Amino acid sequence: MPKKSESSDEQPSFESSVDELEQIVRDLEEGHLGLQESLGRFETGVKLLKTCYRTLEDAEKRIEVLAGWSEDGSPDLEDFDASATADESDKKAGRRKSAGRKKASKKKAEPEESSNEDNQLFS
Repeated sequence: MPKKSESSDEQPSFESSVDELEQIVRDLEEGHLGLQESLGRFETGVKLLKTCYRTLEDAEKRIEVLAGWSEDGSPDLEDFDASATADESDKKAGRRKSAGRKKASKKKAEPEESSNEDNQLFS
């Protein structure tokens, strides 16, 4: 039986696209290709990169997020909301502020006298 040729509608796997993209980058970085061949490889790389991004976006849409547990012990799943992730990334990154925490004063606190029992961590 003759081999089936890949049709233009059939997309290569994500992994094979990444492998080919890595090879293109190596070829271009080596600098042994002519201008026309380099441009052709670059164009192929851009197409592969777009395909990889599209594949990742499709996979992200399929992710389900664990929302909790039902009474029978089975997980409650919700669809992944990519927009929620994007909204959170817009927020400023910073340190958490803990509630009720006071700034340390510059004065040295005097040690309180207490019995040995109070100084033990576990009784």
